[in-house]
Amino acid sequence: MVAALLESDRPGGAVDGVDASRFLASCNADTIVLRMEIRLDDLSGAQIRALLHDHLRSMHELSPPGSVHAMDIAKLRQADVTFWTVWSGDELLGCGGLRELTPGHGEVKSMRTAPAHRGRGAARTMLAHIIAEARRRSYARLSLETGSMKAFEPAHKLYESFGFSYCSPFGDYVDDPNSVFMTKLL
Repeated sequence: MVAALLESDRPGGAVDGVDASRFLASCNADTIVLRMEIRLDDLSGAQIRALLHDHLRSMHELSPPGSVHAMDIAKLRQADVTFWTVWSGDELLGCGGLRELTPGHGEVKSMRTAPAHRGRGAARTMLAHIIAEARRRSYARLSLETGSMKAFEPAHKLYESFGFSYCSPFGDYVDDPNSVFMTKLL
């Protein structure tokens, strides 16, 4: 079993309702604990550029033309997007962004875990960080778009576990059988 050490500046170490100290105390002796660090990222590093390239390639392989809503690096650098990476030492584990749609509504963008690090808690750590930042910004709602295909089921389960529910298209999105829309009231 692999567990992530979630670090927080909140009282009691809670990150989106998860008490990290209690979580770690429940792990057994066979558990490997990864210390993860979330960094604000300007998207200039080779590792993040490669991960985002793989992300876009994968989205184009899984989704038909016109149904890929992943942003390229230039769009992720726009002023309405804040982007972070999650690291363990010098290893890039994953990434994610937060786009401001309106002053009260944010969107999760480009959540991706490096294939070698899937199932190790990087996505949970990143999503908890994005939710905490959305709350810090006083957003009333946080939404996302992801694929509807079987390959996206782990993402659906992750988002559901954080309290996201299925919704209709938001922002500039339109109904698309290849997309799933989810939202969370903050």
